[in-house]
Amino acid sequence: MQASFLKTTNLSRIYSRGPHEIRAVDDVSIEIGQGEFVGIVGSSGSGKSTLLNLLAGLDHPTLGTIDFNGIDLASLSRPKLAQYRAKNVGMIFQTFNLLPHRTALENVELALYFTPTPPKERKGRAQKALEMLNLGDRFEHKPNALSGGEQQRVAVARALVKEPDIIFADEPTGNLDKINANQIAETLKRLNSEGLTIVLVTHDEHLTSKYAHRIYRMEFGSLVNGQKAEKPIDFS
Repeated sequence: MQASFLKTTNLSRIYSRGPHEIRAVDDVSIEIGQGEFVGIVGSSGSGKSTLLNLLAGLDHPTLGTIDFNGIDLASLSRPKLAQYRAKNVGMIFQTFNLLPHRTALENVELALYFTPTPPKERKGRAQKALEMLNLGDRFEHKPNALSGGEQQRVAVARALVKEPDIIFADEPTGNLDKINANQIAETLKRLNSEGLTIVLVTHDEHLTSKYAHRIYRMEFGSLVNGQKAEKPIDFS
């Protein structure tokens, strides 16, 4: 593993439901090295998506720390976490989360609206990101005119356009057929081979065993048997 640049220590996210306490993430300690492809697997309700939300700065932990390059995300205010997400993080979701009345190009540009990127540069970077994903002829298409695979590639372009330090992908192939799912997985593999850190959250252990360098397995909010090391992928 390369030098760790994202690390959690005794991380917990606890919710109260009436008299009951729900430990969605329970005392989890993991490390992610720069340039790694890490899988987090588990069934529905295992806590894997809650963990991803904490790592991505979408939520605050109840206990523990999240160290990103020497900065404890757990101690940051919501505005500071928003800055972290805008500058450092790219997100890919299962449901695409594209704005239906915006074109593919506009959906990708939106990722740069909360950065100091000038409007002309925003458009150029969005075009480049779409072209990189073979969507150069889909700039003006709205989501309802795109296939599921094309919509997810627009979502990948939106995550990439910020040139983030890390991509968090939450079940990115869950709504896709096998062919499009493989295309998205291969895209993530290629991006990782170019040096981008990828964290893939999924219930599909076959997907992680094929593409991830290492796998963390979760059940009921906790890690199961710590972390499982996998043979690194040969990208040559």
